[in-house]
Amino acid sequence: MTESDPLSHARDVKARHESDLLARPGVVGVGVGLRQRGGQITEQVAIVVMVRRKHPPTGLPPADLLPTEIEGVPIDVQEAGEISVSF
Repeated sequence: MTESDPLSHARDVKARHESDLLARPGVVGVGVGLRQRGGQITEQVAIVVMVRRKHPPTGLPPADLLPTEIEGVPIDVQEAGEISVSF
């Protein structure tokens, strides 16, 4: 991990794992941004995984749980709802 450039490291990790994360049930998007904790934005860079609806971990089958971090980069799960594109 490049401690001096956490944003570049997070982008690289996201690029390597994005397709696997998008294949999980309920995931509608994956990005890199600042982690949110308790509704507040922190200064910690994270891979942001957007889901249709956020569920407590105890309400999900173990196979559907998202990791808390990948290659040292924290995962921040955020509820986004349905995402649609109109042309």
